[in-house]
Amino acid sequence: MPPMIALSEIRFTYNGQKHAVFENLSLDIPAGSVTAILGPNGAGKSTLLHLILGILSPASGRILLRQRSRQQYTRRELGRLIGLVAQDEAMPFNFTVLEYVLLGRAPYLPILQTPGPEDGQVAQRALTTVGMEAMAERSVQTLSGGERQLVTIARALAQQPRILLLDEPTSHLDLSNKGRVLQLMCQSADDGVTVVFTTHEPDLSAVADYLILMRQGQTLAAGPADAVFTSDNLSQTYGVPVAVAQVDGQRVVLTPTGPA
Repeated sequence: MPPMIALSEIRFTYNGQKHAVFENLSLDIPAGSVTAILGPNGAGKSTLLHLILGILSPASGRILLRQRSRQQYTRRELGRLIGLVAQDEAMPFNFTVLEYVLLGRAPYLPILQTPGPEDGQVAQRALTTVGMEAMAERSVQTLSGGERQLVTIARALAQQPRILLLDEPTSHLDLSNKGRVLQLMCQSADDGVTVVFTTHEPDLSAVADYLILMRQGQTLAAGPADAVFTSDNLSQTYGVPVAVAQVDGQRVVLTPTGPA
Protein backbone atom coordinates (compact mmCIF):
# COMPACT_ATOMS: atom_id res chain seq x y z
CA MET A 1 0.00 0.00 0.00
CA PRO A 2 1.40 3.44 -0.89
CA PRO A 3 2.25 5.67 2.08
CA MET A 4 -0.29 8.30 3.09
CA ILE A 5 2.51 10.84 3.59
CA ALA A 6 5.84 10.72 1.77
CA LEU A 7 8.72 13.15 2.27
CA SER A 8 11.65 12.96 -0.12
CA GLU A 9 15.02 14.71 0.30
CA ILE A 10 13.56 17.62 2.29
CA ARG A 11 15.77 20.57 3.12
CA PHE A 12 14.37 23.27 5.38
CA THR A 13 15.94 26.37 6.94
CA TYR A 14 14.21 29.08 8.93
CA ASN A 15 14.61 32.57 7.49
CA GLY A 16 17.82 34.25 8.56
CA GLN A 17 19.45 31.05 9.77
CA LYS A 18 22.40 29.35 8.10
CA HIS A 19 21.92 26.00 9.82
CA ALA A 20 19.35 23.73 8.14
CA VAL A 21 16.74 22.22 10.45
CA PHE A 22 16.36 19.34 7.99
CA GLU A 23 18.89 18.23 5.41
CA ASN A 24 17.99 15.46 2.94
CA LEU A 25 15.11 14.19 5.14
CA SER A 26 13.13 11.30 3.63
CA LEU A 27 10.23 9.54 5.37
CA ASP A 28 7.20 7.41 4.50
CA ILE A 29 4.24 7.39 6.91
CA PRO A 30 1.93 4.39 6.44
CA ALA A 31 -1.77 4.89 5.76
CA GLY A 32 -4.17 4.06 8.59
CA SER A 33 -1.42 3.91 11.20
CA VAL A 34 -0.68 5.67 14.46
CA THR A 35 2.75 7.22 13.96
CA ALA A 36 4.66 8.80 16.84
CA ILE A 37 7.39 11.36 16.18
CA LEU A 38 9.52 11.05 19.29
CA GLY A 39 12.44 13.15 20.42
CA PRO A 40 13.69 15.72 22.93
CA ASN A 41 12.72 19.37 22.89
CA GLY A 42 14.15 21.16 19.86
CA ALA A 43 14.45 17.99 17.76
CA GLY A 44 12.32 19.44 14.94
CA LYS A 45 9.12 17.52 15.65
CA SER A 46 6.72 20.47 15.37
CA THR A 47 8.56 21.78 12.32
CA LEU A 48 8.03 18.43 10.61
CA LEU A 49 4.27 18.60 11.27
CA HIS A 50 4.13 22.15 9.91
CA LEU A 51 5.91 21.05 6.74
CA ILE A 52 3.41 18.23 6.21
CA LEU A 53 0.50 20.61 6.76
CA GLY A 54 1.96 23.34 4.55
CA ILE A 55 2.36 26.04 7.19
CA LEU A 56 6.05 25.87 6.27
CA SER A 57 7.57 25.12 2.86
CA PRO A 58 10.82 23.25 2.23
CA ALA A 59 13.67 24.88 0.35
CA SER A 60 13.96 21.71 -1.69
CA GLY A 61 12.52 18.22 -1.80
CA ARG A 62 9.02 16.85 -2.25
CA ILE A 63 6.07 16.17 0.05
CA LEU A 64 3.26 13.94 -1.20
CA LEU A 65 -0.12 13.42 0.45
CA ARG A 66 -1.99 10.45 -0.97
CA GLN A 67 0.59 10.41 -3.78
CA ARG A 68 -0.23 14.00 -4.76
CA SER A 69 1.75 17.14 -4.06
CA ARG A 70 0.15 19.68 -1.75
CA GLN A 71 -0.07 22.14 -4.66
CA GLN A 72 -2.47 19.78 -6.44
CA TYR A 73 -5.06 20.25 -3.69
CA THR A 74 -7.34 23.22 -3.23
CA ARG A 75 -7.46 24.82 0.23
CA ARG A 76 -10.89 23.29 0.75
CA GLU A 77 -9.61 19.84 -0.19
CA LEU A 78 -6.68 20.19 2.20
CA GLY A 79 -9.09 21.25 4.94
CA ARG A 80 -11.00 18.02 4.45
CA LEU A 81 -7.86 15.93 4.18
CA ILE A 82 -5.82 17.16 7.18
CA GLY A 83 -6.79 18.13 10.71
CA LEU A 84 -4.26 19.76 13.04
CA VAL A 85 -4.18 19.92 16.82
CA ALA A 86 -1.52 22.54 17.55
CA GLN A 87 0.15 23.29 20.87
CA ASP A 88 -1.61 26.03 22.88
CA GLU A 89 -3.98 26.95 20.06
CA ALA A 90 -5.54 30.41 20.36
CA MET A 91 -9.33 30.49 20.72
CA PRO A 92 -11.77 33.24 19.69
CA PHE A 93 -12.69 35.37 22.70
CA ASN A 94 -16.48 35.24 22.51
CA PHE A 95 -17.10 31.72 21.16
CA THR A 96 -18.90 28.96 22.99
CA VAL A 97 -17.31 25.52 22.97
CA LEU A 98 -19.79 24.29 20.35
CA GLU A 99 -19.21 27.32 18.13
CA TYR A 100 -15.48 26.72 18.28
CA VAL A 101 -15.82 23.03 17.38
CA LEU A 102 -18.08 24.01 14.46
CA LEU A 103 -15.08 25.81 12.94
CA GLY A 104 -13.97 22.32 11.93
CA ARG A 105 -16.88 22.18 9.49
CA ALA A 106 -15.61 25.18 7.47
CA PRO A 107 -14.07 23.06 4.65
CA TYR A 108 -17.53 21.62 3.94
CA LEU A 109 -19.43 24.92 3.81
CA PRO A 110 -19.84 27.36 0.91
CA ILE A 111 -18.44 30.83 1.55
CA LEU A 112 -20.57 32.84 4.02
CA GLN A 113 -22.86 29.87 4.73
CA THR A 114 -23.48 29.06 8.39
CA PRO A 115 -23.32 25.48 9.70
CA GLY A 116 -26.51 23.47 9.36
CA PRO A 117 -28.12 20.77 11.53
CA GLU A 118 -25.90 18.02 10.12
CA ASP A 119 -22.79 20.05 10.94
CA GLY A 120 -24.11 20.54 14.46
CA GLN A 121 -24.54 16.79 14.85
CA VAL A 122 -20.97 16.16 13.70
CA ALA A 123 -19.68 18.74 16.19
CA GLN A 124 -21.74 17.29 19.03
CA ARG A 125 -20.41 13.80 18.28
CA ALA A 126 -16.87 15.14 18.35
CA LEU A 127 -17.48 16.72 21.76
CA THR A 128 -18.94 13.45 23.04
CA THR A 129 -15.90 11.57 21.76
CA VAL A 130 -13.58 13.71 23.90
CA GLY A 131 -15.96 13.75 26.89
CA MET A 132 -16.79 17.46 26.64
CA GLU A 133 -20.44 17.34 25.55
CA ALA A 134 -21.61 18.91 28.83
CA MET A 135 -19.45 21.98 28.09
CA ALA A 136 -21.05 22.80 24.71
CA GLU A 137 -22.54 26.15 25.80
CA ARG A 138 -19.60 27.24 27.96
CA SER A 139 -17.39 30.12 26.82
CA VAL A 140 -14.03 28.87 25.60
CA GLN A 141 -12.42 31.53 27.79
CA THR A 142 -13.61 29.75 30.95
CA LEU A 143 -11.89 26.45 30.12
CA SER A 144 -8.84 25.07 31.87
CA GLY A 145 -5.73 24.19 29.88
CA GLY A 146 -6.71 20.52 29.75
CA GLU A 147 -10.28 21.32 28.71
CA ARG A 148 -9.00 23.59 25.94
CA GLN A 149 -6.84 20.76 24.67
CA LEU A 150 -9.79 18.37 24.49
CA VAL A 151 -11.97 20.96 22.74
CA THR A 152 -9.20 21.61 20.21
CA ILE A 153 -9.07 17.89 19.47
CA ALA A 154 -12.87 17.89 19.05
CA ARG A 155 -12.57 20.74 16.52
CA ALA A 156 -10.06 18.69 14.51
CA LEU A 157 -12.31 15.61 14.67
CA ALA A 158 -15.23 17.69 13.37
CA GLN A 159 -13.24 18.17 10.17
CA GLN A 160 -13.53 14.41 9.60
CA PRO A 161 -9.99 14.38 8.19
CA ARG A 162 -8.16 11.44 6.64
CA ILE A 163 -4.91 12.65 8.23
CA LEU A 164 -4.87 13.82 11.85
CA LEU A 165 -1.76 15.68 13.03
CA LEU A 166 -1.37 16.28 16.77
CA ASP A 167 1.46 18.32 18.29
CA GLU A 168 2.11 17.18 21.88
CA PRO A 169 -1.60 16.27 22.25
CA THR A 170 -1.44 15.17 25.88
CA SER A 171 0.12 18.35 27.24
CA HIS A 172 -1.97 19.92 30.04
CA LEU A 173 -3.97 16.68 30.46
CA ASP A 174 -4.43 14.66 33.64
CA LEU A 175 -3.85 10.91 33.63
CA SER A 176 -7.46 10.00 32.83
CA ASN A 177 -7.81 12.37 29.89
CA LYS A 178 -4.34 11.46 28.65
CA GLY A 179 -5.55 7.88 28.37
CA ARG A 180 -8.72 9.07 26.61
CA VAL A 181 -6.69 10.88 23.94
CA LEU A 182 -4.39 7.91 23.35
CA GLN A 183 -7.42 5.64 22.99
CA LEU A 184 -9.03 8.16 20.63
CA MET A 185 -5.95 8.12 18.38
CA CYS A 186 -6.04 4.33 18.20
CA GLN A 187 -9.77 4.34 17.40
CA SER A 188 -9.25 6.93 14.67
CA ALA A 189 -6.62 4.71 13.06
CA ASP A 190 -9.00 1.74 13.28
CA ASP A 191 -11.48 3.90 11.35
CA GLY A 192 -8.91 4.43 8.58
CA VAL A 193 -7.47 7.79 9.65
CA THR A 194 -3.70 8.25 9.47
CA VAL A 195 -2.71 9.63 12.87
CA VAL A 196 0.63 11.38 13.40
CA PHE A 197 1.54 12.84 16.78
CA THR A 198 4.63 14.36 18.35
CA THR A 199 5.80 13.74 21.88
CA HIS A 200 8.93 14.01 23.99
CA GLU A 201 7.60 11.30 26.36
CA PRO A 202 8.76 7.83 25.23
CA ASP A 203 6.06 5.98 27.18
CA LEU A 204 3.30 7.66 25.15
CA SER A 205 4.60 6.03 21.99
CA ALA A 206 3.35 2.68 23.30
CA VAL A 207 0.19 3.21 21.23
CA ALA A 208 2.14 3.76 18.00
CA ASP A 209 2.33 1.28 15.14
CA TYR A 210 5.14 3.25 13.50
CA LEU A 211 7.85 5.27 15.21
CA ILE A 212 10.14 8.08 14.06
CA LEU A 213 13.01 9.02 16.38
CA MET A 214 14.45 12.52 15.93
CA ARG A 215 17.31 14.50 17.39
CA GLN A 216 18.53 17.92 16.22
CA GLY A 217 16.69 17.68 12.91
CA GLN A 218 18.01 14.21 12.12
CA THR A 219 15.98 11.03 11.82
CA LEU A 220 17.86 8.50 13.91
CA ALA A 221 15.47 5.61 13.24
CA ALA A 222 12.10 5.06 11.59
CA GLY A 223 10.01 1.93 11.17
CA PRO A 224 7.61 -0.42 12.96
CA ALA A 225 7.49 0.57 16.62
CA ASP A 226 8.50 -2.84 17.96
CA ALA A 227 11.71 -2.72 15.92
CA VAL A 228 12.59 0.94 16.59
CA PHE A 229 11.70 1.20 20.29
CA THR A 230 14.97 -0.19 21.67
CA SER A 231 17.30 0.82 24.48
CA ASP A 232 20.09 1.69 22.05
CA ASN A 233 17.88 3.86 19.83
CA LEU A 234 16.30 5.73 22.74
CA SER A 235 19.65 6.26 24.45
CA GLN A 236 20.99 7.80 21.25
CA THR A 237 17.87 9.95 20.85
CA TYR A 238 17.90 11.40 24.37
CA GLY A 239 21.61 11.33 25.12
CA VAL A 240 21.17 9.40 28.38
CA PRO A 241 21.19 5.68 29.19
CA VAL A 242 17.70 4.27 28.68
CA ALA A 243 16.34 0.79 29.39
CA VAL A 244 13.15 -0.64 27.87
CA ALA A 245 11.00 -3.07 29.82
CA GLN A 246 7.68 -4.82 29.21
CA VAL A 247 4.93 -4.35 31.79
CA ASP A 248 1.60 -6.07 31.09
CA GLY A 249 2.51 -6.18 27.42
CA GLN A 250 3.26 -2.44 27.26
CA ARG A 251 6.65 -0.91 26.50
CA VAL A 252 7.96 1.08 29.48
CA VAL A 253 11.05 3.30 29.56
CA LEU A 254 13.39 3.29 32.55
CA THR A 255 15.87 6.15 32.98
CA PRO A 256 18.55 6.73 35.61
CA THR A 257 17.43 8.78 38.59
CA GLY A 258 20.92 9.77 39.70
CA PRO A 259 22.49 9.27 43.12
CA ALA A 260 20.19 9.08 46.13
